Amino acid sequence: MSTTQSERLRELLEPLVASQGLDLEEIAVDSVGRKRVLSVVVDSDTGADLDQIADVSRALSAKLDETDAMGEGEYTLEVGTPGAERALTEHRHYVRATDRLVRFQLTEGGELVARIVGVDDEGLDVEVPGVKGRRATARRLAFADVDKARVQVEFNRKDKNEKEEEA
Repeated sequence: MSTTQSERLRELLEPLVASQGLDLEEIAVDSVGRKRVLSVVVDSDTGADLDQIADVSRALSAKLDETDAMGEGEYTLEVGTPGAERALTEHRHYVRATDRLVRFQLTEGGELVARIVGVDDEGLDVEVPGVKGRRATARRLAFADVDKARVQVEFNRKDKNEKEEEA
């Protein structure tokens, strides 16, 4: 049986989020002065658009209103997506980050910045960008070799269509 409020909320809200075609990624209850804020982070393999966020927010709000999961006091419900520089903690996060540049903290120490090109049950195939005109190199990372991973924002990356037009 769950003991923390976040665990109870997850049990209550996760089926509702799943029924909307989304994954419940995070739940956090924070106190800001006298106010409480319930933050819910959702995502899916194809991302979540504003209409989906609004729909799930209304559904969660209705469910919370019919239960006492948040207690008697007032609170604010915030529903959103993980954001551009999300931490990768689940297998599905790595799959969703395919073709994205990621900063890896390796368990053996050190860092690696590479683009995920493939994901399977054992690990990742990545492409390490070349330095000073050198070609990119392929590398295999087992999940056990990765301590932390975070997607990096790229402002000047050309997409595949632009590269093909230049060629």
